[in-house]
Amino acid sequence: MAYRETEKMRQRKAAARQRIAECTYQCVTEGGFRTAKITRVAQLAGVATGTIYRHYESKEDLFAEIFRLATQREVDKVAEALAAPGNATVRLEKALRQFAERALKGPVMAWSLIAEPVDPKVEEERLAYRKAYANLFEQAIREGIEEGCIPDQDARLSSTCLVGAIAESLVGPLSPSQAGQETADETDNNDPLVNTIIRFCIQGLTGTRR
Repeated sequence: MAYRETEKMRQRKAAARQRIAECTYQCVTEGGFRTAKITRVAQLAGVATGTIYRHYESKEDLFAEIFRLATQREVDKVAEALAAPGNATVRLEKALRQFAERALKGPVMAWSLIAEPVDPKVEEERLAYRKAYANLFEQAIREGIEEGCIPDQDARLSSTCLVGAIAESLVGPLSPSQAGQETADETDNNDPLVNTIIRFCIQGLTGTRR
């Protein structure tokens, strides 16, 4: 008779997989993907190293899942900002501020998502992450063009430029070499770095000095 997995067994496996993912996420938050060793994850999760490979084919598969989980949280926050009241320019400014401030408040994870050298499988997820942002920005730019608050332009290309500008401008401040240096006085709305990034992006979109 063929073996049939019970519901209780499925729940136990799902719980173990979730625990492994949560502990891996914790390791990445504390030191990036480079410090998230499988032995450390297993220790935190209270499982044997081999158990991890029963849930994930490889370390790269595990890291790719963590990357997806982490980036979806960030993309959702930007989407929330873009759904706020106001015209497209106002909403884009809020979304850009959300992106930059969250990155500066969680520099280790932000560096891991934006610039840390990673395996090819995780790099694929990074490209999808950037595309998700670009799609959100593209829609907002199209709405701005219709509203008349943003000049007519190639919305898709402009959205890609926004993603590139904000990501690249944060690479230096988020770099591990900057660890321990104050980046932003709690990154409040008066933070010069955040304001400069937003001013550059919005001026590029609208052609209006701010």
